[in-house]
Amino acid sequence: MDALDLARWQFGITTVYHYFFVPITIGLSLLVAIMQTQWMRTRNTQWLRLTKFFGKLFTINFALGLVTGIVQEFQFGMNWSDYSRFVGDIFGAPLAIEALLAFFLESTFLGLWIFGWGRIPEKLHAACIWLVHIGTVLSAYFILAANSFMQNPVGYEINPDTGRAELTDFLAVLTNKVQLVTFPHVLTAAYMTGGAFVLTFALWHLWRRQTPSVDKPMYRKAARLGAVAVLIAGAGAAVTGDLQGKIMTEVQPMKMAAAEALYEDVPEGEGAPFSIITVGTLDGDEEVWAITVPKLLSYLATGSFEGAVEGIDHIQDRYELTYAGSELTAADDYRPVIPVTYWSFRLMIGLGLAAMAVAVAVLWRLRGKGEPDDETRMSHPLWAWVATAVVFMPLLANSFGWIFTEMGRQPWLVMGLMTTRTGVSPGTTTGEVLTSLSVFTLLYGALAVVEVKLLLRYGRAGAEQVPEDASYDPSDRDDDDAYVFTY
Repeated sequence: MDALDLARWQFGITTVYHYFFVPITIGLSLLVAIMQTQWMRTRNTQWLRLTKFFGKLFTINFALGLVTGIVQEFQFGMNWSDYSRFVGDIFGAPLAIEALLAFFLESTFLGLWIFGWGRIPEKLHAACIWLVHIGTVLSAYFILAANSFMQNPVGYEINPDTGRAELTDFLAVLTNKVQLVTFPHVLTAAYMTGGAFVLTFALWHLWRRQTPSVDKPMYRKAARLGAVAVLIAGAGAAVTGDLQGKIMTEVQPMKMAAAEALYEDVPEGEGAPFSIITVGTLDGDEEVWAITVPKLLSYLATGSFEGAVEGIDHIQDRYELTYAGSELTAADDYRPVIPVTYWSFRLMIGLGLAAMAVAVAVLWRLRGKGEPDDETRMSHPLWAWVATAVVFMPLLANSFGWIFTEMGRQPWLVMGLMTTRTGVSPGTTTGEVLTSLSVFTLLYGALAVVEVKLLLRYGRAGAEQVPEDASYDPSDRDDDDAYVFTY
């Protein structure tokens, strides 16, 4: 491998690793805010215990996500300096706002929430966790705006003197049509992941014999909340994903064609099929066996079951004629790695649907009031496996979605403007990238051990007891009272 290949591997590994934490942070912050609001509305201490329990797990995840996210921006200078020089004016603007506004918003109010129990009024304290959630959402918006520019560059012009792309319309960058469909899709997928996270720990405590019987109704509440979140967010992800597919076909037809490994054009009126599963040759060029749904790809791509879909070969010829004349845009092959795009697209959809199926099964098993026989309903060992697996379904679906999005754009770093090979730092050597890749891999491995151990430790401990008449307004406290919530 040369420096380019290693730099791509490093960015891919660190990005996918960091993205394990992002959807959990966004989704769980919303569910913790809902739990705390439910406690304030009902004064049911079960909701307060759940707020503290999942708030503690959220804090662990937030801290590890923060550490792994910092590395991302360092890489633009280390390995991708030509890319940073070319589009730094545009790409840097949303990232700077994300750091100065969104990240400080979520960090500041998370600190107030953690240390504000018993020190600030209840309503103000609950508002803090809602502001944390708003901060995570804003953070996602600005980062996706930067990424959407790479998928569909807008709001810029090329300066012929400097050879750089310069920002001319920041509003156009923030309202990029790719951004407007990607943001709700990513957000709903994150809510699915947060719901699955709550579902996992609640199911595990429902199944576990060591969990006190008196606590089972509380975990039943959490399981139902998590399952409902997975179902509602899953439906939203399906709708927004469909919209995203149509915009993707408009701005990146090669990515949609690669998602189906469709090599030849399908003309108007014929309707392109979508394969549920395909067995093909290793290079992805030839189909051996497949299960297909007639005309579905045409609908996903165009909104019409009879719509025309351009094939890979035709797009390849068109791109060669359009882009071969410039050093920044010339490439030997404008096709992404077809098997990666094909299978990551299906794994994204399949794992999302699997999580929704589990949510339906949980709601059916926990239907009605059901408190006396909840233990019997969830006692089968299969539920232990379901509890373990369900969090990974939307989590991995999110990761495969990112892999599809980024790998499907290749060989472009910025679609139509710059290929990936031209963005790598010219002075970076193979040894330097290999060293940083090794360091990051070891560091991230150690962080993974810390994350898993902390989650298992506090997850196994379960929700702590609180007084039945719990009230945390500062006016109700005596100076000698111990603070009610500490880490």
